Amino acid sequence: MMPPKLLSAFKVLATAVVITQLAACSTTYVSSLWRDPTYQVKPHKIMIIGIAKSPANKRTLEDDFAKQLKLQGTDAVSSYAILPDDKDGNKDAIAAKMKEQGADAVLITRIASRKTVYTNLLEVYAPPQSYRTWQNYYEYGYGNITSPNDVEETKYAVMETNMYDAGNDKLIWSASSETQITGTDQNFIKSYVNVMVKNMTQQKLLMRE
Repeated sequence: MMPPKLLSAFKVLATAVVITQLAACSTTYVSSLWRDPTYQVKPHKIMIIGIAKSPANKRTLEDDFAKQLKLQGTDAVSSYAILPDDKDGNKDAIAAKMKEQGADAVLITRIASRKTVYTNLLEVYAPPQSYRTWQNYYEYGYGNITSPNDVEETKYAVMETNMYDAGNDKLIWSASSETQITGTDQNFIKSYVNVMVKNMTQQKLLMRE
């Protein structure tokens, strides 16, 4: 959980951004953003740590972030590529690898949860013609039962992404977001990563402005 002081600043500086990734047909809604105003340098190399139940999702998260960060001129390395499986979750081993790799920042990203939103597509309410008999009202009510085709189901992945200074372990930048899941997990992850890296660039955290 974020410290109270940071959480307060998080709420004050929070903003909402909706960015549509047309190529991947996904939408990412950034619900909260925070950047440490005292952090005035740009990381030269970032270790990426993805936290996910699925090993495939972990690799996709890390590799997509590393690829996009490198395109912006900031070196990056996926943790799974340098950290043995039996050391995954070992903070001391991670810290040692960060030092060994010369990483001056670490970005931790995770799929916090998933949610489903149901939208009733029957937008127009038509009152019954008569309440006088139960037969008339029953016929009206039964005829307007919402069928599965009348409900739109939209699934979202709730994501959290934090970047820390490797030198003092302090939080540099943080974002909470929701991404619509369309197709495979790998597809929505790519759209989400694009939005996060774009924001980091706007926040002047990457080498290329």
